[in-house]
Amino acid sequence: QVKKQCDQKLLIRMKTKCVPCTLNLGTQCPAGYTKITDGAGIPDCRYYLEIKTHTLSFPGCRHRCEKEFEQPECCQGHWGPDCMGK
Repeated sequence: QVKKQCDQKLLIRMKTKCVPCTLNLGTQCPAGYTKITDGAGIPDCRYYLEIKTHTLSFPGCRHRCEKEFEQPECCQGHWGPDCMGK
């Protein structure tokens, strides 16, 4: 039996919105994503507060999230919706 379908595994990474580190403890990743950082997350960003005519910038934290995704793909020498072509 010749293998016709060779799906590719993709890892999709993203970061949550930058917020004050003390508020980031409870931040969740979007549905389907796994949080790969813990605690307050990574202090590598800045968030902004607008106060009347001024915008203030503060150091903040965010979490890293990832999701594994399988992309259907035909093996070499096969093609089409059912990977039947040869």
